Amino acid sequence: MIRKVGIVACSRWLCTSHSKSVLMRLPVSGVAGHGSYLRMLSTSPTRQTVMPAWVIDKYGSNDVLRFTKNASFPMIMYPNEVIVKVHAAGLNPIDLSMRGGYGAATLSVKRDPLNIMQTGSEFPLILGRDVSGVIMECGLDVGCFKPGDEVWAAIPPWKQGSLAEFVVVSGNEVSHKPKSLSHTEAAVIPYVAATAWSALVNTGGLNKDNCAKKRILIIGASGGVGTFAIQMVKAWGGHVTATCSQNAEGLVRGLGADHVVDYTTGDVAAQLKALEKFDLILDNVGGDTEKWALGLLKPWSGAKYVTLVTPFLLNTDTLGVADGMLQTGVTIASKALKHLCKGVHYRWGFFAPSGVALDEVCEMVDAGQIRPVVEEQFTFAQVPQAFLKLEKGHARGKTVVNIVSGDTE
Repeated sequence: MIRKVGIVACSRWLCTSHSKSVLMRLPVSGVAGHGSYLRMLSTSPTRQTVMPAWVIDKYGSNDVLRFTKNASFPMIMYPNEVIVKVHAAGLNPIDLSMRGGYGAATLSVKRDPLNIMQTGSEFPLILGRDVSGVIMECGLDVGCFKPGDEVWAAIPPWKQGSLAEFVVVSGNEVSHKPKSLSHTEAAVIPYVAATAWSALVNTGGLNKDNCAKKRILIIGASGGVGTFAIQMVKAWGGHVTATCSQNAEGLVRGLGADHVVDYTTGDVAAQLKALEKFDLILDNVGGDTEKWALGLLKPWSGAKYVTLVTPFLLNTDTLGVADGMLQTGVTIASKALKHLCKGVHYRWGFFAPSGVALDEVCEMVDAGQIRPVVEEQFTFAQVPQAFLKLEKGHARGKTVVNIVSGDTE
């Protein structure tokens, strides 16, 4: 399955473009590589109205998690959507944040832009941003996928999540799962892959053609995004310096990091300043890090600092959406201008769902360039324990929940 991003994007446009009365009969071999013809109609009727799921009815700590067998069965609302039977769901720090109400103001606007629904209409809310499973139903305009296809996806935070038996995702967010991975292994990759791709490629400007010999610093490299970013940059020929604690050094080196700095042994800033300067820094930690990290970049060479820890959602939660966005704009503009005068670029990175990016990642996984890093597995009945594990922090990979038993092989 060798495809260029442009071809994939074109194929996804062809497969999801609206067509009310004409069935497109194009050879798939030149478009998406699955089946003989683009498929426009679903033939697997769904009659369920409820399903088992873990939900929250209000924001709070771990005790707000509630298991129910009567969660509403997801419905296809747009012709480019698919229903996926969830086999495994990956957990991410954003699930903890969303459980506590972080980003609620902005996500509410995204779900209900006309403010028609009442406050709290997002409940009962299903968490979980990673999914690996099997397509059960396709919208009328979905042609790249069919019922029975094994897929994976990163679910946007404004949608219902994957800690359920079924979930609805857009055809533009989903991708065929790597054949070399089980559902459990596949479920740990999509969200961190989409986040790292957005930060390094969309914001940082890296790609497989320009990454060779560039010096990349990954701050906080042992978590989900960090472990993925190390592998992607190394697959593209870059030089990776990573920061982590001593007990994660073996993991980080095993993933390909060329140089590892232990932040527990002393002043990490001083240790990094002794090294050659960097072309790009990916910051997964935030806080005081940006006070010294930008000084590690090569000045006047297009070097970029990209942080995934931003005040955007905090601003909109505390100030309201309008004032929060205004404050955010002022903050990013002032910081970007301040550092541009010093010859380096200051940027914020955000998660961005992309089936096209996952298509590329799928090829890298099946080629052996990227492997999943599963720290711990839980059963569907152990979701509260999985969240408690996530709360401890200091991740060494990802936490995954097996919705369907027997998917670990």
